[in-house]
Amino acid sequence: MYRKQLYILRHGQTDHNRYGIVQGSGVDSSLNATGMMQARAFYERYRDQQFDLLMCSDLQRTYQTIKPFIDHGIPFERYPEINEINWGEHEGKKSDPVLIENYKQVVEAWENGHFDVSVPKGESASMLANRIRSFLDVLAARQEEKILICSHGRTLRCMLCLIKGEPISNMSLYEHENTGLNIVEYDGLKYEVHIHNDTSHLQEIKMTD
Repeated sequence: MYRKQLYILRHGQTDHNRYGIVQGSGVDSSLNATGMMQARAFYERYRDQQFDLLMCSDLQRTYQTIKPFIDHGIPFERYPEINEINWGEHEGKKSDPVLIENYKQVVEAWENGHFDVSVPKGESASMLANRIRSFLDVLAARQEEKILICSHGRTLRCMLCLIKGEPISNMSLYEHENTGLNIVEYDGLKYEVHIHNDTSHLQEIKMTD
């Protein structure tokens, strides 16, 4: 029976994550020292999985997260369709009460089904979902059986809703940590999520702030 195993990973920590600075598709930040350790810990745990293909977004923080696998010679491809959502005028700014309130209003609108709402000059939930659907179409057509995919927090929230056949108003239900892993199977007709946001690989190293 046809089975595709998908290991769907969030990127490692960046200084923007650490200091509460908004980063979306318009901020191409790199991993910090902790993020590099997280990426290495993930590699050490899953290096023997024999992935057929690596997929990441067009942003360097996802590329850097899976680079140990790339260095091992596994084929990889970049997909801007799984870039982080564009947070518009919020990007590159440190979270403050005004930004947090604006963000909450946008997310609440999405939770109430108003998917065309966005922060100023940013992407809406419907725009994000449309490009993720395009990526899932490409993914379904691939012949590789075991694929590692590295993407971003809000993108993963939306992707999990689409994979599970849920409305994207449920995005807030799906937590995500840096290098949190989701393991999904696809049988050619439907997806089944077996593991969500697993970070057990990080318990094997001493993490720093």
